[in-house]
Amino acid sequence: MTDDAAARVPDDAGALTERVRQAIDGLGCSRREVARRIVMDPSKLSRSLNGGRRFTVAEIVRIADITGVDAGRLLGPAQRPAPPPAAGPVAVPDGGRPLQIVRETVRLIAEHGFHGVRVADIAAACGTSTAAVHYHFPGRDELLEAAVRWCMDEDTARRAAGLATAADARAELLHLIALQTPRTDQQRRQWLVWLDLWAQAARSTAIGRLHEHYYRQWRTTVADVLRRGIGQGVFRDLDPEFTALRLTALIDGLATQVLATAPDSTGPDTMHDALLAFVASEVTAD
Repeated sequence: MTDDAAARVPDDAGALTERVRQAIDGLGCSRREVARRIVMDPSKLSRSLNGGRRFTVAEIVRIADITGVDAGRLLGPAQRPAPPPAAGPVAVPDGGRPLQIVRETVRLIAEHGFHGVRVADIAAACGTSTAAVHYHFPGRDELLEAAVRWCMDEDTARRAAGLATAADARAELLHLIALQTPRTDQQRRQWLVWLDLWAQAARSTAIGRLHEHYYRQWRTTVADVLRRGIGQGVFRDLDPEFTALRLTALIDGLATQVLATAPDSTGPDTMHDALLAFVASEVTAD
């Protein structure tokens, strides 16, 4: 099942792509939102829908899950996948099975580390079978990539919501800093997943590209906020890109210390104070 699910689906006449396009359009939401729900790179979804890239069986299964269209109908009789064996009554979780699998994967990675998590553990947490997990995500690497992408999407959504309501660029920057300070259980889980991401990125080209994309996106956001602050007069005349790089390095280093040291040592309050001190001494206009 794993090898089959990872395989590209032939679609020389474009019939499969058209069926997928119709199913997605029936949801009534943007394709970026569809990509978020199936935990797929939006650019890959766009290329696949435009005929520049073939879907994998697992991607079709995830699309079928959120659209409510039978996967066999999307794939056609010749490519119909064998359904995973049922493990008791089938209950569709909130957001669909793919998102449930990814959310539980994030939680388990944060608790045990990526290499300490088995597919059987994820299946048990979801109340389903290992075959059902492989049905949506063929391998461990794809699960890690999906988990990281989900964390990125959640972080981006919270970031955008806060920036939209901030009074000025200084408030925007403080919002970004608060998001990166691991105070809540969710923030700590995401940082623990990032730690696994850093180690995996050094060994995996696919994860490395995802890592590069996230950090480029993050530094661009910070640099844009700094640029707005300079224009508003709340920040001094500085190099936005270089300052964003410095602030990112400080956040990463401090967060690692918060997660790796005893609670009575470097904690989130100390980290937050250090970041505010950086803003006051290096960024804020006199």
